[in-house]
Amino acid sequence: MSRFYVTTPIYYVNDAPHVGHAYATVNADAMARWHRLVGDDVFFLTGTDEHGQKVARAAEENGVTPQEWTDRLSAHFAEAWAALDISNDDFIRTTEPRHYQAVQQFLQVIYDNGYITKDVYRGLYCVSCEQYYAEEELEGGTRCPVHRRPVELLEEENYFFRLSAFEDRLVAWYESEPGAVAPESKRNEALSFIKGGLRDISITRTSIDWGVPVPWDPGHVFYVWYDALVNYLTAIGYGRDDERFAAWWPAVHHLIGKEIIRFHCVWWPAMCMAAGIDPPAHVQVHGWLLVGGEKMSKSSLNKIAPDDLVATYGVDPLRYHLLRDTPLGADGDFSAEGITARYNADLANNLGNLTARVAAVVASKCGGVGPAPDPDSRLAAVAADVVVETMTAWNRFQPHLGLEATWRLIRETNAELEATEPWKAEPGPAVDAVLGSALEALRIVAVLASPAMPSTSREIHRRIGLDDDPTATRVPDGVAWGGYPGGLPVEKGSPLFPRLQAP
Repeated sequence: MSRFYVTTPIYYVNDAPHVGHAYATVNADAMARWHRLVGDDVFFLTGTDEHGQKVARAAEENGVTPQEWTDRLSAHFAEAWAALDISNDDFIRTTEPRHYQAVQQFLQVIYDNGYITKDVYRGLYCVSCEQYYAEEELEGGTRCPVHRRPVELLEEENYFFRLSAFEDRLVAWYESEPGAVAPESKRNEALSFIKGGLRDISITRTSIDWGVPVPWDPGHVFYVWYDALVNYLTAIGYGRDDERFAAWWPAVHHLIGKEIIRFHCVWWPAMCMAAGIDPPAHVQVHGWLLVGGEKMSKSSLNKIAPDDLVATYGVDPLRYHLLRDTPLGADGDFSAEGITARYNADLANNLGNLTARVAAVVASKCGGVGPAPDPDSRLAAVAADVVVETMTAWNRFQPHLGLEATWRLIRETNAELEATEPWKAEPGPAVDAVLGSALEALRIVAVLASPAMPSTSREIHRRIGLDDDPTATRVPDGVAWGGYPGGLPVEKGSPLFPRLQAP
């Protein structure tokens, strides 16, 4: 059995979750669900990042302590993920004692290895990014390129991580592990940054106290990023359970947004090297969901709450849209028109219509009892191809192509029904063969689509008389043609996806 450890970014608790956060989390969840389908031992981690100046300021603005603020906002994220049927195995908060322990131990090792030194730092700092910028990286030399707010000039005594010592080792790692960062354009971006020359980076603060104390100098706290990155180690037992840590690291898959490439693809592998552990196996970079051409953020006032979308479209349709319409690595335009069009085309017209049509004809021609599939059906070969295509796409972190392949079986099954018109034929073996094959196609589709739409998949299985859980079926053996036994009651039910009016 292979192990599959997948992580989301841990989300900053200066504001409530929006659909941009949901995009990353649903993709990670779907990948975790897929790898459970293929029989891997899966560990799926998400959580919240709760230290730093931005959080302290947000708490102050709202008249509460930082701990009260983080308790409130972290709960919002946990509730949002529960509402989206996220199947995480752990939800980590960086204010937990286990995380303090891991951070202090990890960075103490780096300090003891000689890669952390003390100096005075003066630089241009974006509080929203929790990041220093060089003047040439700023818009007009004064504004953050992400948040477009003026940066602040900060000067204080800090401890520095000797990132410059790892330039050659990082280049060698990138060249020896070409798939470590994907897509290739993001890998090239990170590698180009490394080859451009690395400067040592400040990793502590004395101007705030909301953070993990530095064990060798308690007047300092670790800068939020160098606390947050360690969460990936905390959750698998770093410093507490060596056997568990060795089992899961470094075979990790980090799913991150493109705005945090440097932290995950430069800083983080170098820190791992400095601590004497291997860099992460894989960093998958995704793009942004744009609304009106702008990235969702608190400052631009274009953020959309996931629970509002769930109330309008339902959980599984929202999950399907997030996975199907924006490939990992590319930016996507998020709009009511887009999600409605995808809902009506793929869910109402294709999957929903197929499920309803098959049930109705089974009721009228077979007395409501589903027949067994035809082993020689044309759909058997289609299904075999679809399974291979779907597996290939998911295993390459391409959920959109996996779902596209799965929907090919839906379209081909609808086409087969149109060609044979069993609703016009007399009951008998020919009709049974067509309808049994359509039921088998639905069974297979429900399994293959379950990482995207787990509740819908269970409902389809229930309606065609199966009492198993499609999310627990093993791929590929469990989706081999001929698994539908026949002789089961088929329920018509209400429409799975009633058509939506365009907004």
